[in-house]
Amino acid sequence: MATSLKVPKTTLHRNLRLTFFNDNNCNCNYSSWYSPPPPPHQEDPLLKSISDSLKTDSPSSSSSLNKLLPKITTTHVLTLINHNPHCLPPLSLLSFFNFLSSHPHFRLLTLQSYSAMTHFLVSNNLRSQALNLLRLVVSKKGNGSSSSVFASLVETRGTHLSSINFDFVFDALMIVYVDLWFVNDAIQCFRLVRKHNFRIPVNGCRCLIDRMMKTKPMVTLGFYLEVLDYGYSPSVYVFNVLMHRFCKEGKIKDARIVFDEITNRGLRATVVSFNTLINGYCKAKNLEEGFRLKSVMEESGLRPDVYTFSALINGLCKESRLDDANLLFEEMSERGLVPNDITFTTLIDGQCKNGRINVAMELYREMLNKGLKPDLVMYNTLINGLCKVGDLEEAKKLVDEMCTKGLKPDKITYTTLIDGSCKEGDLSSALEIREEMIRGGIGLDDVAFTALISGFCRDGKVVEAERTLREMLKADLKPDDAVYTMVIDGFCKKGDVKMGFKLLKEMQSDGHVPGVVTYNVLMNGLCKLGQIKNANMLLDAMLNLGVIPDDITYNILLEGHCKYGRPEDFDKLRCEKGLVLDYASYTSLVGKTSKDRRKR
Repeated sequence: MATSLKVPKTTLHRNLRLTFFNDNNCNCNYSSWYSPPPPPHQEDPLLKSISDSLKTDSPSSSSSLNKLLPKITTTHVLTLINHNPHCLPPLSLLSFFNFLSSHPHFRLLTLQSYSAMTHFLVSNNLRSQALNLLRLVVSKKGNGSSSSVFASLVETRGTHLSSINFDFVFDALMIVYVDLWFVNDAIQCFRLVRKHNFRIPVNGCRCLIDRMMKTKPMVTLGFYLEVLDYGYSPSVYVFNVLMHRFCKEGKIKDARIVFDEITNRGLRATVVSFNTLINGYCKAKNLEEGFRLKSVMEESGLRPDVYTFSALINGLCKESRLDDANLLFEEMSERGLVPNDITFTTLIDGQCKNGRINVAMELYREMLNKGLKPDLVMYNTLINGLCKVGDLEEAKKLVDEMCTKGLKPDKITYTTLIDGSCKEGDLSSALEIREEMIRGGIGLDDVAFTALISGFCRDGKVVEAERTLREMLKADLKPDDAVYTMVIDGFCKKGDVKMGFKLLKEMQSDGHVPGVVTYNVLMNGLCKLGQIKNANMLLDAMLNLGVIPDDITYNILLEGHCKYGRPEDFDKLRCEKGLVLDYASYTSLVGKTSKDRRKR
């Protein structure tokens, strides 16, 4: 009788690939290579010694634990975490784990160790500690680590972690990536969750969407639609924020796509939704679509509010359709809507820009009668309007009224008054305002400096104009071509062409490329002094620099030649340069010829 041999079953051991913490390459075949070590059949004396030490002392102060440290392996750590055979308190085990991770001579903690510890903490309701541990993992692994970290968390889940706690782990992982600005990794985490049919990490998605909405709305919209397709609850608020972002960037077509998506997702557009898009269309100068949406809004049972009317009124004012704006304002009042300060400011600004300052002042008084308090923007708008029509006296009264209401004039207020005073030829008032600005610690801007320089030049005070130009440069403000040209013209009219050329050189050194107007001013100064030869040289310099002379250039030269030179010299110049005389040139020549004939 044949004897049957009993062959003992061999125990197959899976290879545990230990991915060290500083290695970013992770095999993502989740279920093939990792399994938590099984509980030992016999008690491991080392585990008991570790547990006994932790029950009596803290890890950092335990001398016995330090002696055991060289014998501890990754397997021991994983066994303690996954099975806790000696029932250590969760915080004691965490303290031991932190001790190992910070000890300079222990380098055996792997990504799987950290992942297992994360699950252990979550299962013991130590969620904040788990979140901090994940933050440490992600900060160490860095950008592009989502696949390896996700794989490790899936593999180390074990059987003791509930589905609720497992969901929290992925929520926390997404939040950590978002907090560290690794947005692409957070998106990848969601896609891995979706790929493996886990439940949607609601909090992580919300956190990611909030962060993305502040950066790239188009990318956010694509991702938001992606999470909605996986079961994330749609929100009108998110759609409204995305619309606002698109409108702010002038992408009105994309904003409209978002608006249409609200109804596509079974939601109902709100007043805010309509107002956002209406405002966007008005800013895009598509008032027709803005008014059409207002009608759609009313047909859907929603009542336009003050913001709706204000957006449309603002659009009408910007297109100078003031009568239509006034009609809409009346419709608004008839509906019982009380205009706010923004509505009034919009209307007043439109009236001021179109020179209808009387209407603007009437609106201002109506605003006061309704108990609304004008702000600094409103006053500056009115003051600017009054200065533009030359009513400086009324503008100053408004400044006094503003001060009695507790509002202090700002740089815009003062600059507007300086500019208005200079344009009206009241340079003394402008200088008084400048001194008031200086006393108040308010620096002059380029508009104020330009107005003062213009005023000085107009009064023939060219030295003061040049001094103010120096002050402007000292204040790190860059005068434009017109400012330099005004001062050059002032010196040339005083016969100081040399100073004019000095300023031309400074102008060029400051990075300016003088145009034909600047050269005409200098040429006129030369011709007035009878320096015809220098004027001809300046013309050659202009042509060499690529500055094209205009009719004024040649009229200046013609007048100079007729007065101080010979007309035939200009004829020669005209032939050489290929000039075509205009009516003013012919008039100058005829006048010169008639004078010569009378002399003969």
